[in-house]
Amino acid sequence: MSARRGIAGWVWVSPWLIGAAAFLFIPVILSLYYSFTDYPMLEPPLWAGVSNYARMLEDPTFWLVTKNTAIYVAVSVPLCTILALVLAAVMAGRSRFDRLLQAAVFIPTLVPLIAAAMLWLWMFNGELGLVNRALGLIGIDGPSWLTDRAWVMPALIIMSLWGVGQSVVIYIAALQDVPRQMYEAAKLDGMTAPRRFWHVTLPMLSPVILFNVITLTINAVQVFAIPFVMFRQVDGQNPAGYFYSMYLYDNAFQYGQMGYACAMAWVQLLVIVALTLVMFAASKRLVYYRAA
Repeated sequence: MSARRGIAGWVWVSPWLIGAAAFLFIPVILSLYYSFTDYPMLEPPLWAGVSNYARMLEDPTFWLVTKNTAIYVAVSVPLCTILALVLAAVMAGRSRFDRLLQAAVFIPTLVPLIAAAMLWLWMFNGELGLVNRALGLIGIDGPSWLTDRAWVMPALIIMSLWGVGQSVVIYIAALQDVPRQMYEAAKLDGMTAPRRFWHVTLPMLSPVILFNVITLTINAVQVFAIPFVMFRQVDGQNPAGYFYSMYLYDNAFQYGQMGYACAMAWVQLLVIVALTLVMFAASKRLVYYRAA
């Protein structure tokens, strides 16, 4: 009977196993193999050893996109985290407008990335964009956001703040789980609201903050759709708006260097894993877990 149940179980999960093997496990193994080959896609791959990985060390474009991506991650992730926490704290009250505000913050996350990129493309237009028009109302001459190299990264970081709705909703749910007795005890001890937030709210939210920071970091390291649409629409390719995943895509599908692209993909994966492990290691001291 147990053997039949085991067989029946494997039969039920076999569609998922076949799909995972065909679309996940086999492609992952093949990409690892291709990363050690010279593979122009139209011809069979030729074994090249570690030459693709060694090439990265001497590729100036590789270091350019790595620097741009690192700056984007280092600035956007902390800003998104801080903004999401502040918005969640503001909207976690008992106001009748809280639901409306939560919906307004969350709705932008439902907009497809391509549509969002086109929207911000017009908003950041140097002559007719809404951002520069709003700045003009207060006497500020807005910059050329998408063509001036000095303003490309700030524009992308501002756009990243537009999508914090999902994190805000998660933080609001976590805030509702913080015991009220802890706030009451903190008030009796004479703590002000900022101190209560720092010494009570943040420690209780720290596991959720860890989850959101890891998620934001993974997404930021792989940023692709918005800069791909915006900066190729503007002037072909602005170096300040050229990111790691975009260069990976170009090598794979424009330059016909699939082997080099696969090597870049594995380096990106290793960086993401390393950053995740570092954050988990740091969480041992920074994250507070309540006893069950």
